[in-house]
Amino acid sequence: MLTVKNLDVKVGRKEILSDFSFDFQKGKIYAIMGPNGSGKSTLAYALSGHPLYKITKGEIFLKGKNITDETADKRANAGIFLSFQNPLSLGGVRAYQLLQMAMEKKKSALETRELADKFAQELKISSDLLKRSLNEGASGGEKKKMEVLQAAVLNKDLQIFDEVDTGVDVDALKTIANFLHKHKNGKTYIVITHYNRILHYLKPDEVLIMINGKLKKVGNARLAEKIEKEGYAAITDES
Repeated sequence: MLTVKNLDVKVGRKEILSDFSFDFQKGKIYAIMGPNGSGKSTLAYALSGHPLYKITKGEIFLKGKNITDETADKRANAGIFLSFQNPLSLGGVRAYQLLQMAMEKKKSALETRELADKFAQELKISSDLLKRSLNEGASGGEKKKMEVLQAAVLNKDLQIFDEVDTGVDVDALKTIANFLHKHKNGKTYIVITHYNRILHYLKPDEVLIMINGKLKKVGNARLAEKIEKEGYAAITDES
């Protein structure tokens, strides 16, 4: 699905990501963990084409096509979705309107609305929230659920969730994890998180540990459990 080769990324003059290489396969769930400032979100932004995150070395291939120099909109059209770590409210624009605009060439307004309603019910999102301005009056957990709903409606092949578990209570966490599993359908998920708690429910195929801008270790779900018990120092000590 996604192949990243020897990626270096700078923000301004500072190099954040160094020599990152990995092959994310179709139909699998990947968790990316690491302490603050380890480069997790930088990787997500670089993959999605954020213009402030400059790729100075390396290549990115999506479904076999080199997208290293593609703009964010072209990468999105090619099949990449990135959720917001801190979803903002968008006054005057309802969630329905945003989704209908994004889907206007693929589904009718009625079809998009019906799909959003179906997913909202599964995610236990109030129908009233969809009728308001986007995220207006929503709790942290509701905002994260809205990000997952948008990902489901847009139905991209590669879905990157940046700290989808932050500010989410345990019931909402279970709901989100169950929803993602239900609608996986051959998609590739990359879940960026500091903690193991969402991984108890999401059960990743592989866990990637990033420290100081580098990929330090790859393992299965037990690696996340080790981090939960011993902290990231356990990985640093192994280096």
